[in-house]
Amino acid sequence: MSARQKELLEAAYRYALDNGIADLSLRPLAAAIGSSPRVLLFLFGSKDGLVRALLARARTDELALLEGAGDDLGDVFARVWTWLAAEEHRPLLRLWTEAYARSLTEPDGPWAGFARATVDDWLGVLAAGQPEAERDTPDGLARRTLALAVLRGALLDLLATGDTERVGAAVQGCGFPQWRP
Repeated sequence: MSARQKELLEAAYRYALDNGIADLSLRPLAAAIGSSPRVLLFLFGSKDGLVRALLARARTDELALLEGAGDDLGDVFARVWTWLAAEEHRPLLRLWTEAYARSLTEPDGPWAGFARATVDDWLGVLAAGQPEAERDTPDGLARRTLALAVLRGALLDLLATGDTERVGAAVQGCGFPQWRP
């Protein structure tokens, strides 16, 4: 990736965090980031190419922020929830939610595979909190899947309502094994 492509990708990413990505239009985006639609098309190949680059950038940010979340599943669960509930992460999480939903409803577009890839990403983050011997067992996968389901459901509720106190209390009270507030 060229320096100019990286610079425009970062600017487009900041724009997407503020404005969303579902109805992204090249003209307003280009004007906002000091470029032109023609340059964006040249550097990213197409609007779909730009959207794919933005989704990859969002996934990279998300995973970097969660790296080293803990060394047991309960600890990882608690730290991930704390991260999800933090107000400063809402723009990234709204972008993630948009992309996840579009991936489910438009599986052939630039969103293709995004939902599946993020499930795998998050299961990987949660796996880091399990003993190595448990990670590859059906029970280990089931525990990670349960943790992921609780976290994603709570995240959607939080984004819909903004009620951090109520949703946080529900997450803490869910009885997830080894939960530590």
